Amino acid sequence: MEGATTHPLQAFADLITIEEFKETARPKVVLTWAPHPKALPQAVPNSFADFMNEANVDFVITHPEGYELAPEFVRDARIEYEQMTAFEGADFIYAKNWSAFHDPYYGKIMSKDMDWTVSDRQMAVTNNARFMHCLPVRRNMIVTDEVIEGPRSIVIPQAANREISAQVVIKRLLEQP
Repeated sequence: MEGATTHPLQAFADLITIEEFKETARPKVVLTWAPHPKALPQAVPNSFADFMNEANVDFVITHPEGYELAPEFVRDARIEYEQMTAFEGADFIYAKNWSAFHDPYYGKIMSKDMDWTVSDRQMAVTNNARFMHCLPVRRNMIVTDEVIEGPRSIVIPQAANREISAQVVIKRLLEQP
């Protein structure tokens, strides 16, 4: 149920997952751009940003310059162009690739900088953060095997929550008069 610019059921599943795993009342949640060989749409990061702006979280978006998301989704989120700075003290790291939003680079790949791949190096500066990704994932490009297979990875429960998010929406639709 992903659209051209949004993926609300994924973002709902992401929010459910954060609520299940948070260890503080107001966790720091970081959405990080990661490299990918293809230009991917902004639907997942747009919806994630939209939902996080409404949640009780300290929300930060980090990406190389030029990968800004549309302002209507970013709203009041803090933008940090230095990934390591953004990761400091984070409770959740959500890695996702997206292509450029602005002309003349719309839909294009401007960077394949593998330093943005989420690895133990970045995770070491977090607050023992949980790792998230919507799956499927390009291993050792978006995230290293050590992180996605590590004990703080919650990608499988996050994927399972996609079913829950869809069930909640369908239930609410069926309950309406």
